[in-house]
Amino acid sequence: MATNDQKILIVDDESDILELLKYNLSKEGYEVRTATDGIKGVEIAKSFNPDLIILDIMMPKQDGVETCRQIREIPELSNVFVIFLTARSEEYSEVAAFEMGADDYITKPIKPRALMSRLNALFRRESKKKQESSKITIEDLEIDRTSYTVKLGDEKINLPKKEFELLYFLAQNPGKVYSRDELLQNIWGTDVYVLARTVDVHIRKVREKIGNSYISTVKGVGYKFEVN
Repeated sequence: MATNDQKILIVDDESDILELLKYNLSKEGYEVRTATDGIKGVEIAKSFNPDLIILDIMMPKQDGVETCRQIREIPELSNVFVIFLTARSEEYSEVAAFEMGADDYITKPIKPRALMSRLNALFRRESKKKQESSKITIEDLEIDRTSYTVKLGDEKINLPKKEFELLYFLAQNPGKVYSRDELLQNIWGTDVYVLARTVDVHIRKVREKIGNSYISTVKGVGYKFEVN
């Protein structure tokens, strides 16, 4: 059996899905907990503090999108990986999931080996980023990749993982313009299909938290980080 330090929470109301995923993930060495609805999932996540959460959308009591929103509002869980695994294949469901901060969106039926591959790829990318961690300070904005923290003056700003990575990536090369496709490839990766409008949504959310002066829109091209 493989051994991993990572912990995974699965939230799905189908018992056969929970059993299948728990079996395969445990075999890979992950520590696994399960929940059958969104409310219970949030409750377990607070105490379990998982590294990754697999969420269904259609669940009793509370759906997966609302569950993801609540999870992202908990500071200790704002950077946890969230993968939606659902039978919903409509574009609006996928958009809603990514707008709530999803890292990936996978439609059922489940292919366990393919799922394991995507999980391992997520964790590998995260490990590589941590090795490259550094701190960026521009004017009164401080972005610390090691601790995933952002400070604006004396104020600490809480950013979910994808919003943080988007800000950090742009700040690494101030003045350079990146297209939406380039941002999608560098932040979400080439193995995850994400709509271009997802970038716009995340940019808007970052601006709401740090102000409009740091990231500018280059019409018809993309975005860049501004330095006065």
